[in-house]
Amino acid sequence: MKRTWKVVRWLVVVLACLFVVAQFSRPARTNPEVNQSMTLQAHVQVGPQIASIIDRSCADCHSNKTRWPWYSNVAPVSWFVIDHVNEGRRHLNFSDWGRLNHREAEGMLNEICKEVKSGSMPLTSYTPLHPGSKLSAEDVRILCDWTVAERQRLN
Repeated sequence: MKRTWKVVRWLVVVLACLFVVAQFSRPARTNPEVNQSMTLQAHVQVGPQIASIIDRSCADCHSNKTRWPWYSNVAPVSWFVIDHVNEGRRHLNFSDWGRLNHREAEGMLNEICKEVKSGSMPLTSYTPLHPGSKLSAEDVRILCDWTVAERQRLN
């Protein structure tokens, strides 16, 4: 029994040391500068209701205006969060919408509706820690109606 506690104590010390060392290995949390002429709002019609939904449910991972939560400073959670944001921006970045050509923009609008209808977005790992980010059925309907209207307007 005494030997077991000794092993447990050393294991706790080793894990604590690994945790401290991990804090020195953090990828950069970035919010690149936003060129307003390249944003979603500069290229499609985004009413206040759509802007509000995007801001509370999408922008942290799909724009250069990420609000970094406190836990994004603590490894190893920070590694997951920063990678998740970087991946989200690579897939869709509302701050760089102007880089999309006509066909890509139309496809992205279609994908936005598809993702929110399926419940894939926002991610279930995001919503528990971000109250209010979960989309209601009404939010999904509003977003999809908007994407349809914008795709038609593009044509």
